[in-house]
Amino acid sequence: MNGGQLAQALLGAVREQGFEHSADQLQNGAPAACMPSIDLAIAAFPPAAAPVFANVLFSREHPRGLVAEFSGEAGAVCNVHYQADQLDQDGRSVAWLPGSDWSQLAWQTLAGSAGQPRFVAPYPASLIKLMVLVGVAHQVDQGHANWEQAWAWQGRSRTVRDWAFDMTVISCNDATSALVALLHARGAIRRERDSEVRNELHLLFAAHGLHSLRLCNTRPDGGWRNSDGAGVGQLQMTAWDTLRLLWLLDEDAPPAPWLKQDLAPLLSPASRAVVLHCLREQGLHEILSSGVLAGVPGHVRGLPARLPQRWLQTDGSARLSDELVFPADLRPEQARSDLLFAHKTGNTENYCSDAGIVRGIAPSRRHYLIALTSSLGRRYSPGEPCATTWRLPALGAAVDTRLRQWMGD
Repeated sequence: MNGGQLAQALLGAVREQGFEHSADQLQNGAPAACMPSIDLAIAAFPPAAAPVFANVLFSREHPRGLVAEFSGEAGAVCNVHYQADQLDQDGRSVAWLPGSDWSQLAWQTLAGSAGQPRFVAPYPASLIKLMVLVGVAHQVDQGHANWEQAWAWQGRSRTVRDWAFDMTVISCNDATSALVALLHARGAIRRERDSEVRNELHLLFAAHGLHSLRLCNTRPDGGWRNSDGAGVGQLQMTAWDTLRLLWLLDEDAPPAPWLKQDLAPLLSPASRAVVLHCLREQGLHEILSSGVLAGVPGHVRGLPARLPQRWLQTDGSARLSDELVFPADLRPEQARSDLLFAHKTGNTENYCSDAGIVRGIAPSRRHYLIALTSSLGRRYSPGEPCATTWRLPALGAAVDTRLRQWMGD
């Protein structure tokens, strides 16, 4: 399989899910009025062969899908005009409201240029916590923070490592705020006269060619959400640049072909190990992988990934926190899963995302990266405790089936 064949396989995998038929709670369960926005990227690392990668994008304007083209070898997407998501004056994600007229909205460019096919980049939701995690790790490498130091936020003191772990594995918003406040306190992000004047995360990402990764307009008190003036329209991640960030974090991936060989690594081995540990211990397998939802009526298998053992109780149920309890016996699902998925998810009413590193459990040798952002949030789910439509884990399974067939395991 080459990149063109992989792109066609991804187009087919998305089309066969019928996302345009997803029931929308904001329309009383009626099907989505148009094709939701989906940005899906894959990079596969077959044994003893060169990497193969592709990125496909779907939206109301591209219902059959658009194949991204890259500058150089796995460089930036060069044939798409990415436009930034936005809020209206009432703080609503206006682009995704039923009946939203995109021709009446004032758009701003995220990447690319006018004249290219347009793609409105959906808000990545809690996937942005991956950027925060890498930003904190970079501060540790610079000597401005320490994983074991105590850091206090709103009267609660914990180690930086513990804040980072909870931010990632159970997507704790308070932990995210604590670490955003740390980035400001250490000078990685600076504001003057209520404007951001320095952002070392942007400099770090840009140095590695990841120009669409943006953590803009966060606050010294840790604010990063819509009500803080950040959130939708300020925090941005395309699937392709998210995947390439994961490429730089994956210790078993080949060298990044779009970078000069003499460029310093993104993170030190020690900090990368902390980041990978957080991703590997992810508890929220509910989007591209759906193992934690086994036992929920209508369950659809996604990527056949095992839930980390730490979350399993003696009766096979999963307990991630006092609020995140999944009572079904997950042991049968665990037994037939042959992948490990080190990843971060994101989910709100309007948005759903998932991105990570996939590794086969021996004898499987599958090894690939997957990144997805979408406008398929909770409003398209069949109800609690689901995060999104079952069509997204079905997409994860369809992609994995194609890669399994190609890679031979």
